[in-house]
Amino acid sequence: MGQIEARVFESRGWEVDLAKRELRAHGVAVPIGSRAFEIIETLVESGGELVTKDDVMRRVWPGLVVEDNTVQVHIAAIRKALGEDRGLLKTVSGRGYRLLGRWTTRQESSPTPPDMQGLVRYEVHPFLTNVPVAASALVGRETAVQQLRDLVSAYRVVTLTGPGGIGKTVLAAEVARRLFPILASDVLLAELVSLADPDLVPSTIAQVLNLQLHGEKVSPQAVARAVGGRKILLVLDNCEHVIDAAATMAEVLVSQCPNVSVLATSRELLRIEGEFAYRVPPLETPAEELEEHDDLLQHSAVLLFVTRTRSLRSDFRPEGDNVPAIAAICRQLDGIPLAIEFAAARAATLGIQQVAGRLDDRFALLTGGRRTALPRHQTLRATLDWSYELLPEAERRLLRHLAIFPAGFTLEAATAVMSETESLVALGISNLVSKSLATLDGSESMPRWRLLETVRVYSHEKLADSGEHGQALRRLAEFCLALFAPFSKEDGLQGAIDDLGRYNREVDTLRSALNWTLSSVGDKALGVDLAATASDFWIASSLATECCDWAEKALAQTGAVGTRSEMILRCSLGIALIYTQGMSPRAREVLMRTLELARRLEDSEYQQRATCGLWLFSARSMALKDALAFARDYEEAVKGGDLQSRATAAWLRGVPQTYLADHGQASERLRWAIDHYSVASRRRDMIRLGGDPRSSSLAHRTVTLLSQGFLEAASRESHDAIDEARGTHQPTLLCVALAWAAGFVSLSLGEWGQAGDYGEELVATAYKHSLRPFYAAGTCIKGSLLARTPSPVAGVDPLRSGLAEMKEAKYLLFFPFFRTELAAVLGAVGRIEESLYEIDEALRFAYETDYRWYVPEMLRTKAELLERNGASDLGTVESLYRRSMNQAAEQQALFWELSAATGLAEFLVGHGREHEALAILAPIYGRLTEGFSASRVQRAKSLLGQLD
Repeated sequence: MGQIEARVFESRGWEVDLAKRELRAHGVAVPIGSRAFEIIETLVESGGELVTKDDVMRRVWPGLVVEDNTVQVHIAAIRKALGEDRGLLKTVSGRGYRLLGRWTTRQESSPTPPDMQGLVRYEVHPFLTNVPVAASALVGRETAVQQLRDLVSAYRVVTLTGPGGIGKTVLAAEVARRLFPILASDVLLAELVSLADPDLVPSTIAQVLNLQLHGEKVSPQAVARAVGGRKILLVLDNCEHVIDAAATMAEVLVSQCPNVSVLATSRELLRIEGEFAYRVPPLETPAEELEEHDDLLQHSAVLLFVTRTRSLRSDFRPEGDNVPAIAAICRQLDGIPLAIEFAAARAATLGIQQVAGRLDDRFALLTGGRRTALPRHQTLRATLDWSYELLPEAERRLLRHLAIFPAGFTLEAATAVMSETESLVALGISNLVSKSLATLDGSESMPRWRLLETVRVYSHEKLADSGEHGQALRRLAEFCLALFAPFSKEDGLQGAIDDLGRYNREVDTLRSALNWTLSSVGDKALGVDLAATASDFWIASSLATECCDWAEKALAQTGAVGTRSEMILRCSLGIALIYTQGMSPRAREVLMRTLELARRLEDSEYQQRATCGLWLFSARSMALKDALAFARDYEEAVKGGDLQSRATAAWLRGVPQTYLADHGQASERLRWAIDHYSVASRRRDMIRLGGDPRSSSLAHRTVTLLSQGFLEAASRESHDAIDEARGTHQPTLLCVALAWAAGFVSLSLGEWGQAGDYGEELVATAYKHSLRPFYAAGTCIKGSLLARTPSPVAGVDPLRSGLAEMKEAKYLLFFPFFRTELAAVLGAVGRIEESLYEIDEALRFAYETDYRWYVPEMLRTKAELLERNGASDLGTVESLYRRSMNQAAEQQALFWELSAATGLAEFLVGHGREHEALAILAPIYGRLTEGFSASRVQRAKSLLGQLD
């Protein structure tokens, strides 16, 4: 490598190294973008003199028209890099810039640097991006990059089109990298190339955007709801094979999310409203008659060839007959960047003339007069055939086997598939990278590589022709079986969840292995084992729909019947069905079969899992006695077990006991679960149990506290439940806490403002994550609050809508409470017959399901409705009030007893029985120890004041 004399400018601990293109503070490189560095270079070379904005633009953006805003962004970046010394860069208003300080220079001998033009260095930025760092500078595309930057700012959907190998993906990634430091938004890349199923487009986008979607199949609409007002530039790469799904996804996002823009790459347009099409041109090639070396080297195709060859052979110089030969090669390759890079890789080892001599034979089709009419695959196949045949056989075999990885690979994965030593595989990958057939797609701490998609498809065909295809895929499946094994082990599950990002990067590899093993030509027994091993992974990654799909496919294999794998698959399928379809008969059937198998196989872990799944199903569908029976089964199974299991058992029993109105036992058990459950295994138990015992216990215990008359404690615990649920980052748990706090607690205590705030948060959270039952609960809370306004009729429709949604989803925990609310508001607006029908139906449902805890309040509401209607049978009204009081007293539910006693006392006063009213209400009110500011308590106090 040659040596050059380079200058380094120094001042007050700062260094500007022109050779290495580095800004350093006390010897440590400070991250700064390449354009920003060029501005610093221009200013430091000016010796403290003023540099006008026009001069900066001409030096840093030659030949381009740049807005003032663009310059300002880079000036701000420089000041940020200078930190406390930001005052060194002075702006002279309306004129330009000056770099202050006494800058001295020193000469250094440095190796000839590679061409660093265009190399991006990231600035510290609060927004997120997953666009990989460029492995090398983008050559010959500066004008295109600038045009696309301007287009992305003007159009919300920009699609890069053009033939394969033209550089759409590389160009889009470079535009995204350039935009990230200046856009106030996330810049996220979604690679669709590995998707064989268009239906996976929404879930892939959701995963890239790190969205948590629950409760229904992931759809474009669900993704858009979750994105909401978030600011995102989404790069959809390689859309053509899933064009309809990608187009739908883009259109829904753009139409429903005001701060989302899409930059897509595809062989064809998305054809959606507002799309701007940008056809990526080939690199510029010299005309045949052009002979001057300097003129030839100005063309971008030639410049790319030279740059890539020099990166592989540092002593390469374009001179003599080589330059016209390079120009001829670039012309024959039609300026297609991918083909040029292949040629440059070969030129670095074989020489320019050797490559030029072979090209005529290898690319005869490209020398015809109608190159633009040739199909893309023929052009690339010719290039790839030539490149492939120049490889030694060991590298050919490696390239073929790497083609089975649809979305990149690690050294560990490649070694497993090749069944060779890691050192040999590492050397082979290094050689393929140097020949532009593979590219680094990770970081130094997590190295990962991938084949360009056209190379992968070509190599995959070669793998099929070689007869090695089946064996390679078998090794891939065996690798996945070992990789995902921690998810199938009780002692490894927590670690796997903690390292979930690693496994998410292999999701496409897992899909590929499952597709083959469960196909007609695959190893179905291996596929069943793999599907069972990875079943918890799908739930951990919030991919419940895929969990269902793979479990169903694996269970369809005869080899799964009666095995441990069947048990595991059915368990994950049952839980996933509850998430995706609600409390369907199919989900219960699957979980019952799981429990049967777990008992037969004497597998205590899956007995507990199946029991929890059946408990969850029963509790949500209001089969409370069944839920309590399953809770007892679980408690029996873990008797004498660890503290965590016993805390879980206490939670499982406490929840149904709450609604069965066994308040004392429920409160005690839920408190015990709260105190003894360790949150360290919370994420693991969300998979194993389908819920979180601690946050759920906090939420449900508010019901027992409220019923027992501990009103202030209920209010405090409702707030604690919300804080706890927020800490889990699980939207389902947060919605549970919000529903209890806003609905049962705040509405019952008359805390209308609190109910409104929590209700709005509940609606927003449920909508964002597609949680239908909780959205319904939020709608009912809205209706209940409207019912308490001067125009109560406004609450009827929201309550009816929410109740219908709950019923359809078969999530019935909130159903009786809000049906009683509906009855009350109907009575308030004079629709008495409707109101009596609703309260009778609510009571019927409560009696059928043993939803006892709210029955006293339902009876009180019915008495109030009959009284409001002027019932002729006063004895019936009084009887209902007394039944309400007596049932509340039996349940030790002081709050509901006081509520019924207040209603009865008001009734008695209205009929001249004041002394009797006082005798009933006073002792009950006297037992209350807290919560005197609650609206119902205030009502009782006011009445007692009148009677006294």
